[in-house]
Amino acid sequence: MQELMMKFQEIYNGEDVRAVRSPLRICPIGAHSDHQGGRVSGMALDASVDMIYSPTEDGYVRIQSMDFPDKELFHITHDAEYIPGFWGTYIRGAVMALRQDYVLKKGINAIVSGKLPIGGLSSSAAVTTAYLMALCDANDIEVSKMDIIQYSHWVETQFIGLKNGILDQSANVLSMDNQLMVMDCLSNEHEMIQKGADMPEFEVVVVYSGISKQLISTDFNNRTDELRVGGWLLQDLSGLPITPALEDVKLRNIPTEVYEAHKDQLPERLRKRAAHFYTEQKRVVDGAKAWAEGDIEKFGQLMFESGESSFYQYESVIPEMQSIFYLLKECKGVYGARPSGAGYRGAVIGLIDPAYKEEIKAKIDANYPVQHPEIKDLYEVNF
Repeated sequence: MQELMMKFQEIYNGEDVRAVRSPLRICPIGAHSDHQGGRVSGMALDASVDMIYSPTEDGYVRIQSMDFPDKELFHITHDAEYIPGFWGTYIRGAVMALRQDYVLKKGINAIVSGKLPIGGLSSSAAVTTAYLMALCDANDIEVSKMDIIQYSHWVETQFIGLKNGILDQSANVLSMDNQLMVMDCLSNEHEMIQKGADMPEFEVVVVYSGISKQLISTDFNNRTDELRVGGWLLQDLSGLPITPALEDVKLRNIPTEVYEAHKDQLPERLRKRAAHFYTEQKRVVDGAKAWAEGDIEKFGQLMFESGESSFYQYESVIPEMQSIFYLLKECKGVYGARPSGAGYRGAVIGLIDPAYKEEIKAKIDANYPVQHPEIKDLYEVNF
């Protein structure tokens, strides 16, 4: 934060200077199920999006990123437009989200840092949370954690157009050190699960693939629709009431017994999508139990299974992510791993025995650049 503060004063020479730190997150188990009302898990990382800011009386928002070129400048009364691929999209969305319920009178001068958004660690959710908190603080708006989650979710779904759920925002806002957050995305209820007393020491490895792109440009939304169409067919096959609008279909509202009874009647593509959802839900429940018991071997195995299911049942995958996943799976000292970033870009995350850090990095460094020479200078291994 010290470097960020110095840069802020260099640019703005401001008074009444404030700071916010918004952690990045991982989802060990529960992939691709939040938008279906499913149960998900999340953990916060030490890495974060950091922002130094001060309120502005003139109502202008002025933001500079330490990680991207250009500056963002607009007035809070301006109807900001979504610009695909532009890092300033998230502050624009944050202002528009709050303006639904509040009259904003003050803007902010800010400088932000945190590699946003590379994909895979929910840096977009983290930076949106930071912006929302700063804007609320500057305008004396009192909001709850769930309010922040819902406003952040609005930015991604209504402003940007993703068909995702609330996993990223929830893990970002609610996670606590050494605890596993388990969120029920149908009821919005969550619990924090302490790791079992016998759990061995572990660290998180994040292997950035070198592939970074906006989810809106991938098959992310198509996969979400496929799950919902599968839900429609299960309702029809079982005689359940048909949900009128596709966007309102949630597999969580369709019992597992219905899926088991009629899954063989679904077209293969939709059967695979549904299979991922229902097996992933069981993995979340089993994972929460393993975490509470301190059984990191079992928890890690469930992460591996989640990764395999994401690749072959949900079919959200790129070759680079697969390469990293299987390299980690071969490494001694890796308890579990799975793709993070919807499978289309970003990173593969893993839980590891710290004693094997150097061996794990050496394995990645020796193999990944050879398998994908075109991005050999872009990937990163971080602990």
